[in-house]
Amino acid sequence: MFDFDEELKKLPNSPGVYLMHDDSDTIIYVGKAINLHNRVRSYFRKIVGRGPQIDRMVEQIARFEYIVTDSELEALVLENNLIKEYSPKYNTMLKDDKTYPYIKVTVGEEYPRIFISREMKKDKSRYFGPYTSAAAVKDTIDLMNKLYQLKTCNRKLPRDIGLERPCLNYHIKQCAAPCQGYISKEEYRARIDQALDFLNGNYKPMLRELEQKMTEASEKMEFEEAAGYRDLYNSVKSVAQKQKITDSNGEDKDIIALALEEHDAVVQVFFVRDGKLIGRDHFYMTHVEDCDSAQILLDFVKQFYAGTPYIPKELMLQEEIADTEILEKWLSARKGGRVYIRVPKKGAKEKLVELAAQNAKLILSQDKERIRREEGRTIGAMKEIAALLHLEDVSRMEAFDISNISGFANVGSMVVFEKGKAKRSDYRKFRIQSVSGPDDYACMKEVLTRRFVHGMEEKEELDRRQMEHTFGSFTKFPDLLLMDGGKGQVNIALQVLSELHLDIPVCGMVKDDNHRTRGLYYQNVEIPIDTRSEGFKLVTRIQDEAHRFAIEYHRSLRSKAQVKSALDEIPGVGPARRKALMRHFGSINEIKEASVEKLCEVPEIPEHIGKQIYAYFRAGGEIDKQE
Repeated sequence: MFDFDEELKKLPNSPGVYLMHDDSDTIIYVGKAINLHNRVRSYFRKIVGRGPQIDRMVEQIARFEYIVTDSELEALVLENNLIKEYSPKYNTMLKDDKTYPYIKVTVGEEYPRIFISREMKKDKSRYFGPYTSAAAVKDTIDLMNKLYQLKTCNRKLPRDIGLERPCLNYHIKQCAAPCQGYISKEEYRARIDQALDFLNGNYKPMLRELEQKMTEASEKMEFEEAAGYRDLYNSVKSVAQKQKITDSNGEDKDIIALALEEHDAVVQVFFVRDGKLIGRDHFYMTHVEDCDSAQILLDFVKQFYAGTPYIPKELMLQEEIADTEILEKWLSARKGGRVYIRVPKKGAKEKLVELAAQNAKLILSQDKERIRREEGRTIGAMKEIAALLHLEDVSRMEAFDISNISGFANVGSMVVFEKGKAKRSDYRKFRIQSVSGPDDYACMKEVLTRRFVHGMEEKEELDRRQMEHTFGSFTKFPDLLLMDGGKGQVNIALQVLSELHLDIPVCGMVKDDNHRTRGLYYQNVEIPIDTRSEGFKLVTRIQDEAHRFAIEYHRSLRSKAQVKSALDEIPGVGPARRKALMRHFGSINEIKEASVEKLCEVPEIPEHIGKQIYAYFRAGGEIDKQE
């Protein structure tokens, strides 16, 4: 038993990190302290006004532990690492785990390359970014390679010059083939310098050069080449126009602001590089109840800049946050240069922060509207169905369908919707065992019996072991059972439930002559449903999903059966060779049409087996097994 009074006395007057555990030994909160003794003890004093969330957290603490560090800076780093490792329930968390692309120029190589990189290493290369759009980075790199015909391969030059033929990029004029010595090292380096100039935002020289080349090609009546230069000119112009000057000083900075509303918070970041706004992104913060905006900004800065490889010289925040001095030291150490955290009070910088805050607020309002519409399609639709059937609450619905062709490979499907959304992890397939002909009612009876008996047995086993119920696809029963059909299918379900002494409402999804849902069959009455309502749309989605899932399973069984019957009758073709043939040809028809030579192109098929396969299909599926 954890003795709080005794352990609180042992707390040192040192900086460090503390971890709060609940009664299942799960870490529910991680914090740092300049003085562990004072900070941890404060949680267990009767303090008014510290917020209901902290009170709830304290009520759940079964024990705590702590790690002493040499400094507050070390505690900050350790706190970040532990939060990322354990994702505690009561820590404000950065929800988005994003990595941003950079443009990497390997200037340390004799023949440099330009390519996309997701990390920024301390090497001899130059990095540009980060950018918020991977597509924009790819377009820019493609443009560089078209303009300057730079190498993209990993050949070691000049060591490998002339060892291999030039690749396709040379032939389509996207590489000057330094691997063949077709361009000197000095000329290649000059092209790299031009590319670096372009990436630094100096577009005018390139635009002038492209315009000149376009004009020269046009005068020589080389119109195809002129069109190519024209397209490149337009691409460069487009890239140039996307850059918005925000600061004449040409410095790197991130502008950070947030919008907070009830239980939701969005942080907006503007990325300014070399004085240009190159992109923006937003981030959702969770567990923000009872947190003010300054605390959320503080948690965001700690978590975001612990993970991003690039840290700008300046962070411009919406408001003052705690621990600014220690954060600056930490960020400066990570960057390898001085980092400043500032809150602008006037001028253009303040307006940029206001703009970021407005964008965050807009995203939050749009997201709430999207969530409202989504809830109408899901939870709202469930409530409509419950009201239509006079049921108190419907959260989980299960639907079943049967699929067969003339009784071949009877299968059943079970699809699950919870709170109006498909829960695919709980979907289940059934291969019918007791019915050989086309009897949908008998098949449905078997499927339902197996489903609920299985669930009851699992529950009994959990109870026998005195374990908590771990609700899964079978142990959790539905609030409403949906049958793909009318009175007949509903009665089968009611019969199964009655035999198993289960009380679950059963509703039929009735279709018209055109196989479209027209209403619900419940308690011996067909109930019309408004075809424009979200409830109707949900019923249709569930019905279609049950049918699709059953058909797909049936189709896969038919496909396997066809492959098995066609190939496994051939002497010498076992599972390994069957897989190799299907992998190589893709279908039975392709195998049937293949010559002996084509069949023997499969490494696993020797010539005598290839002849047997060829003879089998040419003889209408019969072969002399002594051959």
